[in-house]
Amino acid sequence: MQAITNASVRIISRWLPDAFVLAVILTLAVFALGIGVTHQSPLAMANHWGEGFSSLFKFGMQMTLVLLTGYVLALTPAMQAALNGLTRIPSTPKQALILTILVSFACYYINWGFGMVVGAILAREMGRRVTGLHFPLLVAAAYGGELVRGPSSSIPLVVATPDNFMSDLIGVVPVSATLYAWWNIALTIALVVLLVGLYLVMRPPSSQIVAFRPERETPERPTTARDTPAARLENSRWPTLLLGLIALTYLVGSIAGQGLNINLNTVILIFLTAGLLLHASPTRYLAATEQAVGAARGIIVQFPLYAGIAGMMTHSGLVDAFSAAFVAIATPHTFPLLTFLSAGFVNFFIPSGGGQWAIQGPIMIQAAHEIGADPAQTVMAFAWGDGWTNQIQPFWALPLLGVAGLSARDIMGYCLIWLCVSGTAIVATFVALSVFT
Repeated sequence: MQAITNASVRIISRWLPDAFVLAVILTLAVFALGIGVTHQSPLAMANHWGEGFSSLFKFGMQMTLVLLTGYVLALTPAMQAALNGLTRIPSTPKQALILTILVSFACYYINWGFGMVVGAILAREMGRRVTGLHFPLLVAAAYGGELVRGPSSSIPLVVATPDNFMSDLIGVVPVSATLYAWWNIALTIALVVLLVGLYLVMRPPSSQIVAFRPERETPERPTTARDTPAARLENSRWPTLLLGLIALTYLVGSIAGQGLNINLNTVILIFLTAGLLLHASPTRYLAATEQAVGAARGIIVQFPLYAGIAGMMTHSGLVDAFSAAFVAIATPHTFPLLTFLSAGFVNFFIPSGGGQWAIQGPIMIQAAHEIGADPAQTVMAFAWGDGWTNQIQPFWALPLLGVAGLSARDIMGYCLIWLCVSGTAIVATFVALSVFT
């Protein structure tokens, strides 16, 4: 296994370009595919790119705020103390790796945005405090749980909603038939066991260990005169405390009235509230923010590029063409499996679950309806496919990499092996379902 791991890491390190360059290459590839496959003109493809360019501005801002607020929260004295306590639990690198995987996987299961930040911060702190850890492997392991489809998975929740946009085709598919089907729960358990086992086996020998490299700490924001009214206010506890209490009041009231509905906006507000309450002053909060801003540069620059790619894929008809190619060879028993593979392929170009479902979902559900495939299995096959190829799509790893201070090539060699192992488990599940149901 070590030989396979070394080969994968070596190949990825040599051939995988920076995530920004990869986004440019994908842009050019889709541009060429639109011309060659769907016979679009270069001008039309450029227009499609421009129409999609701004479509992820809102989502990009949400992702930036998830990273910033989570990072700033991690730099509070209280969170540093909590992380210190957590990192004291493992006494060996093996135990630290297992604990990081389990905590990250559980957080991803609750909400992928929550898991992304918690996993990255935990990996960073484990790397900082536990000697003998191979940091790139640890970060890759923390990212491995991103593929899990938990209760915040948007696609199963959409089809479980009355009057959803595809209810005429499949009606309402309850989560008991998708997220909480026995086979989906069994698959989730199997994946976490495989994730732990695989990353333990992939641990390199001590001669190849790359330790965590602490980033340069950002100094506290300077003040010209601490005895002036302005300086005393900037270094006072009250401004951030009062704002945090206002946000906390809203959160408590919202949860009391509507329950805990965890989504990106909720995660951002929870992180922001906790950061405001736990930092000692506006000066300290802004100093932590300055340190966090650099970690968000990948999101800020690259999300618009992927939005442009999605625009070209959608408006040129490439999504329809790829989906139809898979559907053409499907039977009622093989359709969920082919849906999984189709969703995984398209996800590499449109790395947004909700956006991909809105584009590709109606095609797949219409086909499932026509050939008599199980709609619940089709929905979950699509959801798993959407998450599966995230492991080799730097788009989703950008927040985690920003916090960890690594590049995509540092972890993608390990992620590629996990892609193959997890894909085999998911494929085996759908093959078994096709045989025994």
